[in-house]
Amino acid sequence: MTLTTVSENRAFGGVQGVYRHASAATGTDMTFSVYVPPHAAGASLPVLWYLSGLTCTHANVTEKGEFRRACAEAGVIFIAPDTSPRGEGVADDPAYDFGQGAGFYVDATEAPWAPHFAMRSYIEDELPALIAAHFPADMARQGITGHSMGGHGALTIALRNPDRYACVSAFAPIAAPGQVPWGEKALSGYLGDDRHLWRAHDAVALIEDGARLPELLVDVGDADPFLEQLRPDLLEAACATAGIALTLRRQPGYDHSYYFISTFMAEHVGWHAERLAR
Repeated sequence: MTLTTVSENRAFGGVQGVYRHASAATGTDMTFSVYVPPHAAGASLPVLWYLSGLTCTHANVTEKGEFRRACAEAGVIFIAPDTSPRGEGVADDPAYDFGQGAGFYVDATEAPWAPHFAMRSYIEDELPALIAAHFPADMARQGITGHSMGGHGALTIALRNPDRYACVSAFAPIAAPGQVPWGEKALSGYLGDDRHLWRAHDAVALIEDGARLPELLVDVGDADPFLEQLRPDLLEAACATAGIALTLRRQPGYDHSYYFISTFMAEHVGWHAERLAR
């Protein structure tokens, strides 16, 4: 559980840190960022996880997400992991939507990905234990959100662990990866051709198979060039059938970028903070 501090900077009265550790799940060093807001000595604070999208590292949201003021005001710890294992000896692919930077939050079973691509285990098990050991985190009060591939990760992880997260949201999630090219490529590459096995990593399929959450908040831009990969309409239909209270906001004129995410980030932080305070 040894943690190396890469950097720490004062921000809105709290500390924005970047940290590195040797991961047993991935067999590599992993880097992540944590913002700890100002708090009284001995306080234990709720946690909001943010999972990033294709090609991203922890740095994208840390530098562009504009979450710190809202987290400082609400007293919420904000955690941003990397999107895949990296480094020498880690399998990769020349395409942007597969391999390093595109772990899809699954535990790969296929060669050459299986030795290192265990992002499900890393996010669900290993990193939470590390956070609990090193930060003033109340692990009984957790929320999760994410963007694009990370929105897929947030939805699927929460649907598989409904008792762990008090609240779930997403920015432009890949809602039905088993039905779109990005997801079909990743799930077949990492998990093989048995589509039944994919269903545990597909939010729409999980809901169809009985997984439930009380409510969801999802923002998507109506000018997003990747809407055919995201399929918010399928998530909307699945939630309606299942009786899940989905607030799906189609934001006019917004695209897939961090200009979009940063515009609505404070609203998501506030939405989570309200539920984490209950």
